Amino acid sequence: MLAEYLSGFESYLKIEKNASTNTLNSYMRDLRQFDSYAAARNTDISGADNDFICGYMEHLKQQGKSLATISRVTATLKNFYRWLCANDVIESSPAKDVKAERVERKLPEILTGEEVELLLSQPEKSDIKGLRDKSMLELLYATGIRVSELISLDITDLNLSLGVIRCQGRGKSRTIPLYPGAVKTLREYAMNARPKLVSSDEETALFVNMDGVRMSRQGFWKLIKHYAAKAGITKDITPHTLRHSFAAHLLENGAELKDIQEMLGHADISSTQIYSHIVKQQIKEVYKKFHPLA
Repeated sequence: MLAEYLSGFESYLKIEKNASTNTLNSYMRDLRQFDSYAAARNTDISGADNDFICGYMEHLKQQGKSLATISRVTATLKNFYRWLCANDVIESSPAKDVKAERVERKLPEILTGEEVELLLSQPEKSDIKGLRDKSMLELLYATGIRVSELISLDITDLNLSLGVIRCQGRGKSRTIPLYPGAVKTLREYAMNARPKLVSSDEETALFVNMDGVRMSRQGFWKLIKHYAAKAGITKDITPHTLRHSFAAHLLENGAELKDIQEMLGHADISSTQIYSHIVKQQIKEVYKKFHPLA
């Protein structure tokens, strides 16, 4: 019966909530771990009560789980039990009154303009691998797309004559402009490197690995870590760092928040507003550093 519930809930998240792959994986992992905890105590999760769920949260604390993890698990259980109620499996949610742990939202790391230029200058454009890597990094910073969207791009999503890409993310399509330098690099890659990299003429992926098939998320993760180390950048750079930097730099230079929201593909502008906090924090740091009486 549990497998049936989990399958139904997963379909609900995927189809009705249009949840990302990462969100789906997190939710299902949280639920399976909760079920293992319940099974060890001879309890079915559909019959758990509020005290049992609170006991599980305490169990996670004793295991040393972070506040962010416990908060996420709480959200998972609240959504799962709400879904069970909506589907008449249970009458009321035992997780309804469980309080989520308050987590101080950590501002994402961003690069300075100089650091971006340094990072983008690391790949050697003299060989096909370097040209591919330069194109991927340049495209991320030029558009702010997610890494999952980057590696999902097909060659037909690139329109260099108009200087735009078409990106499909979270069930919606959006068109994002490219600055001239990115257009130039991508044209060189598309004409001179990609034809030599693809394993066959049937390959549709814009970016491929050295085996000629679509680049993986893990492959790109290693790539960006390599070039960050090569550039001597000590910040903890992830594939999302260029997305954050893209948004913060646009805001710094006067872009409207709603336009950034559209380019990032955020469903809710509250997700975009975090970049306002980043810019304000930077202003405070500049003030403290350079004001003679600060």
